[in-house]
Amino acid sequence: MILSMTGFAAVNREFPGGMLSLEIRAVNHRYLDVQMRLPEELRVIEPQLRELISAKVTRGKLECRVGINQLDTAAPTLELNQALLQRLVEVARDVQQLAPDSKGLSVGELMRWPGVLKSNELAPEVLQQLCVESLKTALQDFNASRGREGEKLRDVLVERIVAMESIVADIKPKLPQILDNHMAKLTGRLQEALANVDEDRLKQEFALFAQKIDVDEELSRLTTHLSEVRRILKTGGQTGKRLDFLMQELNREANTLGSKSVSSETTQSSVELKVLIEQMREQIQNIE
Repeated sequence: MILSMTGFAAVNREFPGGMLSLEIRAVNHRYLDVQMRLPEELRVIEPQLRELISAKVTRGKLECRVGINQLDTAAPTLELNQALLQRLVEVARDVQQLAPDSKGLSVGELMRWPGVLKSNELAPEVLQQLCVESLKTALQDFNASRGREGEKLRDVLVERIVAMESIVADIKPKLPQILDNHMAKLTGRLQEALANVDEDRLKQEFALFAQKIDVDEELSRLTTHLSEVRRILKTGGQTGKRLDFLMQELNREANTLGSKSVSSETTQSSVELKVLIEQMREQIQNIE
């Protein structure tokens, strides 16, 4: 599957007393650039969140934003664990009987004893796990949206490939006649300019010139590169950099076709090819 570097996903998860919201959005970028926007209570798991993202995304400028919204009706409540408190008091009394000089537990010490006060606030580790699970879900939706966008990009690229193949298929059979017409025109001009011309020498010079302006090899390489682009699009995966390289190769062949042109037809073909290649290059900038 072809993946676009542009994507978006959002997940909302309720928890006792509030809601956690997580958003992922990304645009194209040469490398993977992850920006995290986290509340302070979730900063501790930032490395874990980054690791999850980098395992699923390889290129793009990505922003992950997490928010925690507390409900107004869910103010923290405190409740005494009376059974535990009673047991602590009894143990403290027993200790004082055994060691009369020992200092008893104060009210503050009793209140700070683990488990004496129970609150409805979510434990930090539970909130952290909720954020991790939300990110995993969001990444699935994010990659699904990138896949849908990538398929649209693939269709656009295939359309351009078909158009380029049509241009090559149209101009290639015409090359021999184009070359013959150009040689005949040059021959006529030379014969007019030179009264006594060495026919054998003229033929040799024309043969060398014909090699210089022959674009059959360029058209063959264009066809080969286009076939490779088709193969990569069909295979999928991380294809952006390879496709970008092939655009450079296609553009080089199209430029050479234009520089060797000896007719308006081949010049026009070169221009049309370069326009299509540039359109493809723009789309490829969005592919992972």
